[in-house]
This record gives sequence, C-alpha cells and structure tokens, in this order.
Amino acid sequence: MIREICKDEIFLAQQAEPATSEDLPVAADLLETLKHHQDGCVGMAANMIGVNKRIIAFDNEGSYMVMFNPEIIKKSDPYTAQEGCLSLSGVRAAKRWRCIKVRWQNERFETRLKTFTGWTAQIIQHEIDHCDGILI
Repeated sequence: MIREICKDEIFLAQQAEPATSEDLPVAADLLETLKHHQDGCVGMAANMIGVNKRIIAFDNEGSYMVMFNPEIIKKSDPYTAQEGCLSLSGVRAAKRWRCIKVRWQNERFETRLKTFTGWTAQIIQHEIDHCDGILI
C-alpha cells in the first residue's frame, strides 16, 4: 500500500525501534511507496511513512533493496554532500563517507554484511540517519 509521506519533524527526530518479522508488511508498504516516488526519491526509511521501525528501502544500482535493523560498522573517506528529502523542504549539507560497511538483516532476518561505496553508500547513510532520528 502506498503511504503518505510523514513531514512531522518531531516524529522524524525519534530513534527508531528495532524491526521484527512482524514488520514485514511495513517493509512491503515502504517499498511500494518508494517505487511510487521513484522519479524524485532513491531511498526511504520507515519513519517517512509514519512507522517508527528500523527499516530502510533504497535503489541499489537499479534494483531495490530492503534492510532491517541496518547499522554502519565501518566507514572511510569523508566528504560533504548536498541532499534533499521527501520529508523535509530544501537541500542541506550532510557529512558522508565514500565507503561504508553495513550489517543488517534481510527479509528472513538473517544477518548480512556488505561494503557499499559511492552513491549507494550515500543513500544508505541518509536512510540510516532517519532511523537514528537525525534530520539533515
């Protein structure tokens, strides 16, 4: 189901709760909402659709990927990016890392580990910031 985009900065500034297998329908809605906004959006976190759970969905080089309970465990090569967000107006500066190592759970809640670089790494960092209650 396509959900409305949450623009409530007080809600968005909350730390997200860990996701469980009961949140699989939330992930499906998140992915459907992201695809609906694909012309102007490359990633979303669950709080952007009004659900305070640690789930992100994003465009991973042409195919969509969902992560449950993602966390960055290693980062290198910092830079400053200019980013926009469907939940916030305008474009803002954000400190990002060109290379990140992420640990997350897939839809079967199996733990995964992978290094991401470049644009994909930037998208993931933006969405994990949402999970941490950090507004750009």
